[in-house]
Amino acid sequence: MKKRALITGVTGQDGSYLAEFLLEKNYEVYGLRRRTSTPNYENVEHIKDRIKWISGDLTDLASLIEAVRTSNPDEVYNLAAQSFVAASWPQPLLTGHITALSVTNMLEAVRIVKPTVRFYQASSSEMFGKVVETPQKETTPFYPRSPYGVAKVYGHWITVNYRESFNMFACSGILFNHESPRRGLEFVTRKVTDGVARIKLGLQNELRMGNLDSLRDWGFAGDYVKAMWLMLQQDEADDYVISTGEMHSVRELLEVAFNHVGLNYEDYVVIDPEFTRPAEVDLLLGDCSKAKEKLGWKLDVGFKQLIEMMVDEDMKKVNKIIQLSNMEVRV
Repeated sequence: MKKRALITGVTGQDGSYLAEFLLEKNYEVYGLRRRTSTPNYENVEHIKDRIKWISGDLTDLASLIEAVRTSNPDEVYNLAAQSFVAASWPQPLLTGHITALSVTNMLEAVRIVKPTVRFYQASSSEMFGKVVETPQKETTPFYPRSPYGVAKVYGHWITVNYRESFNMFACSGILFNHESPRRGLEFVTRKVTDGVARIKLGLQNELRMGNLDSLRDWGFAGDYVKAMWLMLQQDEADDYVISTGEMHSVRELLEVAFNHVGLNYEDYVVIDPEFTRPAEVDLLLGDCSKAKEKLGWKLDVGFKQLIEMMVDEDMKKVNKIIQLSNMEVRV
């Protein structure tokens, strides 16, 4: 009998890779989408017809109860959130509702309808914020530096609370920065790789950036969704840091991306204070030894390979834009 999985945020970067992964494992995959929205299916266009779509809203408990009843899942992956850190300062209340309180709604829906479900919560390295130790592991205290980070701390601890209060199989994956060609353009990695493609192909002549000395632990989203699944296959629910264990600066990101197309980033990058956070997170570096040991999880894609993959994909996308534009001019 096929296993069933319900994914919130299925059209996002992580949700799309997870849906692909679960479909390959012969799951029935249910995707939650808001009733009032017009979803962007770009990331899941190739598998859209294989996903069973359910209407619901993370802020509406009744709709989530109905979604769990309809899908009758074995596993729930709660990936949906207001996930852009910079947007959480001008929109702190929205971020709190979507990224924090909606986790309780999803847990409540599961508890009410089918408490035997295995539940995954997408936690974040942004919870560590102003880090108190390096590298950061599962026992490192949280010190969030943004409304987003604060909201994720709430989501993390309410998941632990439901696990301990109601004996639910509820896990949190504390994922460090994970990127891919499906990342939104508002995130620094895609901003860089898209910018490189546009500069190389003559559509722009500069790239405006913030703090180039910020240090991050960047991995490939396609690798990280496998860790999510592994967490829900264990005998006991637990929380895990998922990371590469390697730290790179934004400056290194620029060097790899520009070098890949034969350019020097120093000729094109302009420092703009507008892109500096109100409260900066200087460095994040994860210790994923627990996940490697207990889950048997491993990385397949390294930092340089990841960035070059993203540049290659953005070169293709920008080339298509140019070709379409030229066709319109000829018409």
